Amino acid sequence: MKNIKINLDEFHSKSIGELAPKHYEKELKKLQIELVKMQDWVSTTKAKVVVIFEGRDAAGKGGAIKRITEPLNPRICKVVALGTPSGKEKSQWYFQRYIQHLPAGGEIILFDRSWYNRAGVEKVMGFCTDKEYEEFFYQCPDFEKLLVRSGIKLIKYWFSVSDKVQEERFQARAKDPLKRWKLSPIDIKSRDLWVEYSKAKDYMFALTDTKHAPWFIVNADIKERARLNCIKHLLSQLPYAAIKNHPIKLSPRKNKPSTYVRPPISIKNFVPDIYA
Repeated sequence: MKNIKINLDEFHSKSIGELAPKHYEKELKKLQIELVKMQDWVSTTKAKVVVIFEGRDAAGKGGAIKRITEPLNPRICKVVALGTPSGKEKSQWYFQRYIQHLPAGGEIILFDRSWYNRAGVEKVMGFCTDKEYEEFFYQCPDFEKLLVRSGIKLIKYWFSVSDKVQEERFQARAKDPLKRWKLSPIDIKSRDLWVEYSKAKDYMFALTDTKHAPWFIVNADIKERARLNCIKHLLSQLPYAAIKNHPIKLSPRKNKPSTYVRPPISIKNFVPDIYA
């Protein structure tokens, strides 16, 4: 593979303060209303949308995905977060396990990590051979070009976080019993491999930041700003327009007389009203 000059510096804009909670919630609600409009457009026009979320561990990808999916129909907007490949999957063409999750018309697929696992964690952790790594970069740009040519709108985000903020989030997760599950052995090991991950990320960008499928970097040191900025940008990438829906009018409920007698409540099993 050709030699490429690698920039080890992680992208970050100059430091800015956190958002006031009320302002954040207000802006998030506005954007989520637009997400619903976008969803209606996707469903009506049978558009096919794929959004890839990549980045360092604890960069806030999951939080952004959660805020996107909160107001949306899970039958239209689906999250794909694949685990470790099985023995059978390891013997398949590398992209094969991802193809089955690509959208049909009227669907939005959010990849919480994607085929770029090979370019990042698999390379750094030694889970793939050098030949498999090189073959990935040989095939990936053409694979993504085929997706775009097929009518899929492909959007790729890289959540960028500084080593200082990443360490703060790791420490917070280690202390919080509700978040400890987020710290996998690979996450812990990655703390000592910052430079190796930087090299892998920069090399990946050099070969896959293409005109037909560019990377968009999200400055994620402040999670709330990252979420709003990502959603705002995502909306800007789709030519959606508000779909005119007929207003829903609910007529008064009709309580017709009935001879039906319901079973006595005493024979039912109820969850105790402990918090009543």
